[in-house]
Amino acid sequence: MANERVLIVDDEEYIRKLIKRSLLLENYLIEEASCAEEALIHLKNNVFDLIILDVMLGDQDGFELIGEIKNLGVKTPIIFVSGRSEDYDKILGLGLGAVNYITKPFSPAILCAHVKAQIRSYQQYIEDKRISSSFIIEGPFKFDLKTYKFYKNEKLIDLSYKENLLIKFFIESPQQVFTKEQLYENIWSDTIIDDNAIMVYIHQLRRKIEDDPKSPKHIITVWGIGYKFVP
Repeated sequence: MANERVLIVDDEEYIRKLIKRSLLLENYLIEEASCAEEALIHLKNNVFDLIILDVMLGDQDGFELIGEIKNLGVKTPIIFVSGRSEDYDKILGLGLGAVNYITKPFSPAILCAHVKAQIRSYQQYIEDKRISSSFIIEGPFKFDLKTYKFYKNEKLIDLSYKENLLIKFFIESPQQVFTKEQLYENIWSDTIIDDNAIMVYIHQLRRKIEDDPKSPKHIITVWGIGYKFVP
């Protein structure tokens, strides 16, 4: 588990804290929203792996909110957790695109199990989608697996052979921190080079893909460890 992010949307603070306590034990990163307006602000500024949504919010019906979430282009799976237990509500919630509908009162342990299952399923879906495509797309960047060409904002970036291998390695695992040893083993295993040579390649790559190479936003130095790629 890589500290997946979960957004809890419920106007009852007690319920939010109950759910948060359970999910923190599983090392999830949690954000809370007490109303629809707060939820939309979170979703405009952050990416989540799952949304837990109440139906009866103070400022808006959760069924209406799920439509606004879709209008933002957010495809994150949503679990409804609600005191409304009629079959009509469950059918409506699932019909609107929620992956599950859990009624209150609920077992935090059972809810946590559903969260794990849905996040696992969603991540597998994302991975399968990436593998089935001939492109790896992360943020403004695109790597063509057939031609080994790399693009930023649809503009071709002229990279050397090793630079292409390096950016491909990074873009396949965004946000993951790699040591210099890992970079060497995966990119230069057939060649003897030193740490300075790796730093030169990183510098060259930054010069080509960063808006400001002196203040990189995409190839980040993690001091004392190595580097990571941020789309």
